Amino acid sequence: MQFFDTLQAETAADRHALFTIPVIEQALRGEITRGQYLAFLTQAYHHVKHTVPLLMACGARLDGRHEWLRNAIAEYIEEELGHQEWILSDIAACGADPELVRHGTPNRSTELMVAYAYHQIDRNNPVAFFGMVHVLEGTSTSLATHAASTIQGALGLPPAAFSYLTSHGSLDLEHVAFFEGLMNRLDDAADRAAVVHCARMMYGLYGDIFRSLPAALED
Repeated sequence: MQFFDTLQAETAADRHALFTIPVIEQALRGEITRGQYLAFLTQAYHHVKHTVPLLMACGARLDGRHEWLRNAIAEYIEEELGHQEWILSDIAACGADPELVRHGTPNRSTELMVAYAYHQIDRNNPVAFFGMVHVLEGTSTSLATHAASTIQGALGLPPAAFSYLTSHGSLDLEHVAFFEGLMNRLDDAADRAAVVHCARMMYGLYGDIFRSLPAALED
């Protein structure tokens, strides 16, 4: 079995637990308020703005044996630059003030997820960061496009309010294929174990962001 398949298998229960969080199930049914969607975008901004810094930190900590992986990180960085600004544009299209979000602070769950990613890079094994990549990109391809169309229909917001979700739903299909190839090149048992462990942790930490969203907000 290729390592990517092993990663999928060993995180299946954690992935299922994420997908069955009530607010995600409600969003996929269109049972969501504008306030909830804005709360989601707000937390997305506060972790997406760390994507490029995390990639840079990971690349800087890799040793010469992982030079091929550092090259892949350079490609990731080029594609991920500025995605947090898409989220702020979506927030503006929803009729809210993006600058309040830009200068605000994340929920505790969001801050903890980001801090854990930096911790893995700085204090454990930088390759572990790809466990986070697996969770975020895999979740996007499974949920983002469907959620965007359903939420738009429910809330009557313009397409401009969904650039983050719609772009990541299609964009991350390519990313997942690229990621699969990278993971299948990992031949070190410690690297593989670090990725699996981080992915399992990230499913829980990312899930906590959704669990922290309000059950309902008045528009």
